Amino acid sequence: MPTYKQALKVNEQYAKDNGKEPTAVKLLLLHYAGMSNTALIDNLDKKMPKDNYRSFRAAVDEYVIDNRPIQHITEQEYFYGYPFNVNEKVMIPRCETEELVSYTLELIDEHFADKKTIDLLDIGTGSGCLAIALSKEESKIRAVGTELSEEALSMARKNNNDLDGTVEFVQGDLLTPVEDMKFDVFVSNPPYIPNDEDLEPVVKDYEPHMALFGGEDGLDYYRRILKEIKPHLRDEFLIAFEHAFNQAKAIKKLVKKELGNVSIIQKKDLQGKDRMTFVKNKRK
Repeated sequence: MPTYKQALKVNEQYAKDNGKEPTAVKLLLLHYAGMSNTALIDNLDKKMPKDNYRSFRAAVDEYVIDNRPIQHITEQEYFYGYPFNVNEKVMIPRCETEELVSYTLELIDEHFADKKTIDLLDIGTGSGCLAIALSKEESKIRAVGTELSEEALSMARKNNNDLDGTVEFVQGDLLTPVEDMKFDVFVSNPPYIPNDEDLEPVVKDYEPHMALFGGEDGLDYYRRILKEIKPHLRDEFLIAFEHAFNQAKAIKKLVKKELGNVSIIQKKDLQGKDRMTFVKNKRK
């Protein structure tokens, strides 16, 4: 059997030769070795156990040849420092969405500094990453997550249980399950890809399509949320959206049309792209 160092070197080169990311190979090695990065460094010259190596090699082939996301192979992705279970029924949490969490927490601190309990609704929760991360980071948050897909909802509940979360998850379409309930904060990362947009195979073949496509222009879910949200708004409220980089102007226009005289804050992600819109009521 090769050493960990040899296994890493050969398979990283294999990935490079096939146009894949060598960093993904290292993540797979760490997973099947059951090691942290520090432990791997300390054991680089030791031989890799046969069963571990075979599992690792099979996983590398799944990634390189079958184009399967490594998160689906390991069934895990870290989001905001928390390990989330993922599969083909939920969107894999993205690092860009971590920025939505950070900005939302900042605005909650500013907007609800004197409020002892903050009721938050995560619309279309998927894996539950937004609701769970936000409520873990801010103890004042009392979160509810809605989700149409029963398979995704099952994964969200598992994540909530595994992470000792306090989120209540309910099945249904957008705001329908919360009926006459009101909330202080609303977060959503809904499907926003136009129906006819070409996607990379790793996304198109493995991510759930109901979590990807948002109508002809990708804005269908934002229209519905903004139309349905008014009865659920408290006097003081915050709405946080993630969206495509080229949808910021259109979403700002939709917000003004549906909610009128509100404060709109739009933020760029770390790549300098317009990816987040925040809506607050204007204080008198």
